[in-house]
Formats: sequence, structure tokens, C-alpha cells
Amino acid sequence: MSTFPASTPVHLSRRDLLAGTGAISLATVLGVSPLALRTALAADGAAWSLPPDLEAAKAEGAQFQSYGMPDSWANYGEVIAKLGQRYGFAATHTDTDMNSLEEITKFEAEKNNAVAICADIGILYGKVADQKAVVPPYMPPNAAKLPAGLKGDKGGWVATFTGVPAMVVNTDVIKTVPKSWADLAKPEYKGKIETIDAAGGAGTTVSTFIAWAYAFGGSENDLKPAIDFAKTMVGQYASAPANTQTLEKGEVPIQIKYDFNCIAAVKALKAKGVNAAVVIPADGSIYAPSALMLNTFNTAKMNVAKLMLDFVLSDEGQAAFAKFGARPIRWVLGDLKLPDDAKANWLPDAAYAKVHSIPDWSKVDLQKVVATYRDEVSG
Repeated sequence: MSTFPASTPVHLSRRDLLAGTGAISLATVLGVSPLALRTALAADGAAWSLPPDLEAAKAEGAQFQSYGMPDSWANYGEVIAKLGQRYGFAATHTDTDMNSLEEITKFEAEKNNAVAICADIGILYGKVADQKAVVPPYMPPNAAKLPAGLKGDKGGWVATFTGVPAMVVNTDVIKTVPKSWADLAKPEYKGKIETIDAAGGAGTTVSTFIAWAYAFGGSENDLKPAIDFAKTMVGQYASAPANTQTLEKGEVPIQIKYDFNCIAAVKALKAKGVNAAVVIPADGSIYAPSALMLNTFNTAKMNVAKLMLDFVLSDEGQAAFAKFGARPIRWVLGDLKLPDDAKANWLPDAAYAKVHSIPDWSKVDLQKVVATYRDEVSG
């Protein structure tokens, strides 16, 4: 939580309100009565529920701190710059890169001295953020465009853009490019494929595991086809780690990433004279959304935070994500028309003919998916 002048009332998150003796103990430590504590917490929630103060947001946005959303990631640099242009401030954006779980943990750890305004997370971590009570009860107006599962029940986070599990292939090394997930099981690709281990809970690997379920006749609720395929893949993986260097050198010439990361990798390799290709598997994949979550503890910057959560769902914000090579969530939902220049980095739409949308991400249990892979594949 941000530090306030002595004359400013203390603001506490709803997470600090514990039942029974816990609340009394906390109140004693803070030197306030349980009644005063509950009043302060209620006031904090009420403040988040109010519309943003535009004048206050201008001052708050001058220094824009975030986690897991550097300027180059998903074109967030342009998104934040355009936010400032719309509301009349010039933002200096600083970011500390980390994964979804680290971001949630960091929000909680810094609750008495909040730093970040917001963070980028995988969609399956939205429920984790809710459970940890690190996101505020703020539902931006543009969230009305999203169905359940693509926003927090009480707000605080919204889906932004999607990634499609796909393959990037070093074609200087792999002459016969795989066209489907099923192709990866062929002997010719043994030892040449990035390891996929959904037991670790990383967004890309979990999404890939679910994509395998769809590719082989299952779904997010029927992972048996994914389990069977994952077992066949265990002996196909490369021993080297998957990264930019091993892709370029051909040590791991077939790597599995979201489509927009594959597109970026091909461009980077081309600049170095290395040939590569992006493959959207012909047997199917899924649209896996990312989301933006606000930091409930950063009440000092709640006004610009509210504007940001709404702006990422605006036509302008969604178009900025599209320039990155990602398909914005509203486009996937059929609620957005984009200018041609926003789609300049996209692969042909025909390649996405068998890419599926999950009906309701709120019904996908991250822990269950991770445990299924751990017990049925790794174990």
C-alpha cells in the first residue's frame, strides 16, 4: 500500500479484514478499533467503485509502474502512451518483468507499500488473483463487452488479447516442416522439440496441454486425449532448454509458443539470416487470453488504474494489441473491426480455422489441469 501523509486516513485492503480475534488483533496493532477498521475497509472498497477522477489520474499517470508488461510485450508501450494522450498526461513507464504467480505474490507482499499499478497475467490466474484478494472491486464500463469468465466477478481484471499455442520451426534445420501436433510424434522429430511440462503451471504449457485435448477430440473438461498424446511426446523432446539461442543454432529447432511470440521469433531470425516458419497446427489449437489486473493496494494511483483497465478494451487499445501480432479479445468475440494496418503482423485468418474458443474460462480449474498432467503424464 502506498504511504500517505499523516493527515490522510489510513486505507486498508479488504484482505486485511479477518474474522473473530484476527480482526481484533489487527486493529490493536494498528491502534484503531474494530469498528473503525471495518469503516476504513468499507470506505476503501467504496473508493474503488467510484468513477475515476480524470484530473487526479493525470498526476498519477506521470510515473506508470507495472509488472510483467514491458513496452515491447504486447505493445504495452504504445497502449500506455495512447492512454496518456487520450487523458492529457505523458507517462514514464517502468516495468519489472515476472510471471503471473510472481506478480500476484508481489502485489500481496507489497500491500503496505504498493509499487505497481497493474500487471499482465494469464487468464487462468484471474481466479487466483480473486482468491488472494489482490484485485479491487472495480468493473470498467467497457467490460460490459465481455462475457463471464473473461473478467473478474467483481471486476479488478479483464481479458485483453489472446495467444494461440503454435510452433516456430527453424527451417534451415527442419526441412520437412510439421503441419500438426500429430506430426510431432514422428520419428524424424525425435530430440528436436521443446519440452512441454504443464505440471509447472506456466501459461503457455497449460494452454498447449488444453490445445492438445481439442486437437484430438477432447476439451478443457475432457483431458484424456491430451494425456494420451502427451505421453507419446515424452520421448520426443530435446535435452537442451528452449530459448532464442537454441532455436537459432538448431539445438531445439521446433519450439512451442503463442502465435505472436512465434511471429516475433521468425522476424528476429530473419534479421540474422536464419530461415524459420510459424505453424498454426492443422489439427487444432485454442485462443488463450491474457488479462490485465489492477493492484487493489495501490490506492494512491487508483484513478489512472481505472482508466487503464477500461482503455485496454477500447477500440484504440485493442488495435494496439493487434499490431503486436496478437488477436485482441474483442476481435475473437466478434465485437471488433480492425483497420488493415493493425493486422499487418497477423498470419492469414485461414490458418486459424480450427482454433477453438473456450466457452467459459471461469470453469477451467488451473490446479486440476496441473495436477492431471503431473499425475497422469509426469508421474
